[in-house]
Amino acid sequence: MGWSLGVRRSAGLVAAVMASVVLAHAQASDEILAKLKSLPGVVDVATEGRNNVTYYDLSFKQPVDHRRPTGATFVQHVFLRNTGFDQPVLLGTEGYAARGPEGGELVRMLGTPNLVTVEHRYFGRSIPDPVDWSQLTIKNAADDMHAIVTALKTLYKGKWVATGASKGGQTALYYKCYYPRDVDATVAYVAPVNIGQEDPRINEFMAHVGDEATRAKIKAYQIALLKREDEVLPLLKVKDADYSMGVAKAYEYGVLEFPYAFWQYGSQPSGLPAPDAPAQDLADEYKKVNSMFYYSDAGIKTFEAFYYQAFTEIGYYNYDITDFKPYLKHNPNPTNTDLCPAATRGHIVYNPATLAFVFHYLQYEAQNVAFVYGETDAWSSTQMELLGRTNAVKMVVKGAWHNASVRAASDEQKKQFFDAMDAWLEMKLRRD
Repeated sequence: MGWSLGVRRSAGLVAAVMASVVLAHAQASDEILAKLKSLPGVVDVATEGRNNVTYYDLSFKQPVDHRRPTGATFVQHVFLRNTGFDQPVLLGTEGYAARGPEGGELVRMLGTPNLVTVEHRYFGRSIPDPVDWSQLTIKNAADDMHAIVTALKTLYKGKWVATGASKGGQTALYYKCYYPRDVDATVAYVAPVNIGQEDPRINEFMAHVGDEATRAKIKAYQIALLKREDEVLPLLKVKDADYSMGVAKAYEYGVLEFPYAFWQYGSQPSGLPAPDAPAQDLADEYKKVNSMFYYSDAGIKTFEAFYYQAFTEIGYYNYDITDFKPYLKHNPNPTNTDLCPAATRGHIVYNPATLAFVFHYLQYEAQNVAFVYGETDAWSSTQMELLGRTNAVKMVVKGAWHNASVRAASDEQKKQFFDAMDAWLEMKLRRD
């Protein structure tokens, strides 16, 4: 009797403690929610959950053109996972749509950071209506970041680290150039710094990446795809309705794009069929790399804002068709401006001054920046070249492609990275 009564009392005590913990957590969540809703520019905050983790979806009201703050506006989405107002903040500078708070390998390095991920303007749910393409500029995107960070800094007092990969890494670098003191450190993964609308360094890199045997095998495979188009194209089972530019033209574009996708995403040369292999083998490898998707209506719609940025400010590439010209039956004069928004095609104007400023600033003035690149990634062709004028560090990870990480770097590279980050943040990052 006494033992069972003790169990009931203990159970009751545990239940009471658990109830108080739940209540305290709910009160803390309510307090955070109230503080977030009170931030300047925030028009709504939704609470969401994923993998048993609660996070907040903040709707920020932003000017479409920051030079005209009283003009047209749009709602930009920002995701936040809160761990404490005094903890570090890992700022994800997304280059495209965002699905929630992300952070990659830096999350563990920083311990228990708050995670903030900003969806890029003109992507996902952060698209002005109506769309004014002329306001999709690097400077406006940097102004978006500055407004958001300035507001959140009224609550979050720890160290801030901006990071992104690929186009997100570019976004982090551009933000650094326009607002150099907003964050304490910037880590840009696989982020090219192009200096031309069609930067010739990209094709120069493609002519030498990897080994000669693999490059020759890729070219022979491309030529086989073009010469045997009538055999291979039907095996892909694509729908005419999905390709407004025409399936045959998109097919040839995908063949030209193939090596860029091959190297960027770490495809293996052992999978490349010989030119005289069965047509089904040629088709299967082509589908695996999936480079034709970018020229479908769905692919163009997904990335059209990026292509607009690429051909107006950020830079991109076109194809060297020297060896393929005799076989291009449906696409004799390829240009990736075909991927830009339909309303802008034919009058795209590139502004060289933007990236000239970015390139110069990163070389001569930007402090506390870490660059991480992959050895065979196509976008390593326009990696940032440092002159030693700043304290920036760079690592090119051997054997890596568009998946380059500090984790995969050499011991010497890791030491350089961690020593720099420890100094910049005045804290010791986790090495495990």
